[in-house]
Amino acid sequence: MRVVIARCSVDYQGRLSAHLPSATRLLMVKADGCVAIHADGGAYKPLNWMNAPNRLTEGDGEWTVTNPKGETLRITLEEVLSDSAWELGIDPGLQKDGVEAHLQELLAANCTHLGDGWRLVRREYPTDIGPVDLLCRDADGVAVAVEIKRRGEIDGVEQLTRYLEFLNRDPMLRPVRGVFVAQQIKPQARVLATDRGIGWVEVDYDELRGIESDELRLF
Repeated sequence: MRVVIARCSVDYQGRLSAHLPSATRLLMVKADGCVAIHADGGAYKPLNWMNAPNRLTEGDGEWTVTNPKGETLRITLEEVLSDSAWELGIDPGLQKDGVEAHLQELLAANCTHLGDGWRLVRREYPTDIGPVDLLCRDADGVAVAVEIKRRGEIDGVEQLTRYLEFLNRDPMLRPVRGVFVAQQIKPQARVLATDRGIGWVEVDYDELRGIESDELRLF
């Protein structure tokens, strides 16, 4: 993790154009290549960012970040106040609460609830940036990465996007599509998921638990 505090301006060119005027900001460069620009406010969400895979080129007073989609993030550094880096190692990942973990367990046992003919490949399928909740195959044999949340928000879609970027590098898996699953998914998360070609499904926890209970009584 590289952390830079600098007075800078930022220009983005891609699906639209955006400009951040000169101000003191926090620049983060993560080990996976993600570059994010933060202000001293606004909770966790960066002002602008570029997900991996991308290329960061450092010039005289300027960073240029480009990705395969042709998007460009140009950071003009006016004054660098701090520049440091740490090796954080492999993160064990977020420990899910009881409901979220149980949703994963129930859907793993009943992945046809997400689509006819689906079958489970593995729970907690590993990637270089953490495990995706479920890896399945749909009725056509296409790999599907499933990320499960109790409440579906934008950060969950971002997380699944990063997993898909890594999974689609594996020639034995690709193409891998994604499905975002939660009890309730916020409208903004639905829009972002649709824009990125990610499916989304809202599930009823009580209904899933009922499915589990019926199966236990049968056997």
